[in-house]
This record gives sequence, C-alpha cells and structure tokens, in this order.
Amino acid sequence: MARRAALSALALMLAAPGVARAEVETFKGEYTVSYLGLTIARSTFESRFENGKFSVEGTVASAGIAEIFDRTKGRSSASGGFAGDRTQPDAFRMDYTEGKRKQMTALKFRDGDVVSTENVPPLKKRKHWVPLKPGDLDGVSDPLSAGMIKASGPDKVCGRTLKLFDGEFRMNATLHPAPNSEAARAYGDGVVTCRVTVKPVSGYRKGRKSLDYLEKQSRIMIAFAPLGSTGVYAPVHATVGTQIGTVTVRSKSLDTNK
Repeated sequence: MARRAALSALALMLAAPGVARAEVETFKGEYTVSYLGLTIARSTFESRFENGKFSVEGTVASAGIAEIFDRTKGRSSASGGFAGDRTQPDAFRMDYTEGKRKQMTALKFRDGDVVSTENVPPLKKRKHWVPLKPGDLDGVSDPLSAGMIKASGPDKVCGRTLKLFDGEFRMNATLHPAPNSEAARAYGDGVVTCRVTVKPVSGYRKGRKSLDYLEKQSRIMIAFAPLGSTGVYAPVHATVGTQIGTVTVRSKSLDTNK
C-alpha cells in the first residue's frame, strides 16, 4: 500500500497542467503511463486559472495489459492559489476504484496547512506504522497541486522541496538540477529537467522494501515545460525507477485555450 501511495502521489504530481496570470486561461493535458514500453494507464487533466486562483480536474484509468490483472480508475480535483512561488491548495478530492475496492479521500487546507482529512472507508490501524506527527501537515500540497511549479525562470524550477500529502502518506520530494534527456528535448525550448529524491516522512509501514528502494536507489527524473508566459512549468515527461523496472509518464498533448 505504501509503495502504491508513493507512486500514486508522484503520478498525480507529474500530470498536473499549468496556470495563467490575471486573465482566464485553461489547459488540457493527456498523459500515458508505460512500463517496459507497454501502456498501463492513461490520464487526462483540465485546469482553469483566474485572478491568481486555480482549479484542476482529471481522470486516470488502467489501460492495455494492466486491465488484465486489475481494472483501476479514478477522478481527482484540486483548487487553490499561489503564495510567491509556492502552490497553496484550498481543497483536494480523489475517488479511486481498484477492482471492487473503492476509496474516497478529501483534504481541506488553510494557508497551506491541512485542516481536515476524510477517508471513506476510514483508514485501518496498522502495525509498525510511522504515525503523522505535529507539524507534518503544515505547508504541504496535495499530489495534484504539487505538480504546478511556479518559477521566475528555468533555473528556478529545481532546487526546491515539495511536501506532499495524499490523505495517508506524507513524503518530501526534492528537485535537483539535471541535464535534459533526448526525450525531454523533444518537447521544445525552455524544457528543464530535475532529478527527484524522495523521503518518506510519516503515514507508512517501517521497513517497507519498496519505499526503501524509492528513497535510496530509485532514479527519478521529471522534465518540466514552460506554459507560454504564465510563469508556470508543467511536467511533460518523467521516468521512475522501481524494483520491477522503470515506469515512464509521457505527455501526449498539452493544449491552451484562453
């Protein structure tokens, strides 16, 4: 569960479209998730920005060979604004179905701090669990909002730590400058790549090998592309190393409509 939560948090972050300045502007994005060259999921996201506020809605569903093992689909939404170069969410909701299992998570924020968490059905008590501590939910973003990086230039995109919380799992994702790969350069000028290191904070089981791998051995790369003159960089390509191979998230399209 913790590995799935970590990958879900990263996947949502990777697929969040961008922002506009004062005028109303919308963005639509289509993404594919693949493993060993095979498509295993598809997602679509649409965001709207007006007067410094944003709202994002999206869907994700298993595809290809993944549907043979377990059909998964979800719908998520987030809203909020910005404080300087920080994304500051107001609300987040995700409805998730995996086979016959259904889960709803809803978060509410105030000034960047989580003030309300709802999980349906409620989370079960687990052994050897790292509990949430006081302060863990201060200054955090949901996985969807965290994917919108506001920066004054490409050299300011990396060099920051994103604090993510998905309703159970709390982790830090630190972005380090890295060279652009050939796949990243295909998205045009202005693309910037960050190497990402993750650190579980709380809400996970101690000694989980998959999380240890993500923290200590996984190679995670995310390429961000600028969205016109908005000052926001959106993920367009990413690779995440796991114990069973590399997962790739790729943008098929990212359209702007004013």
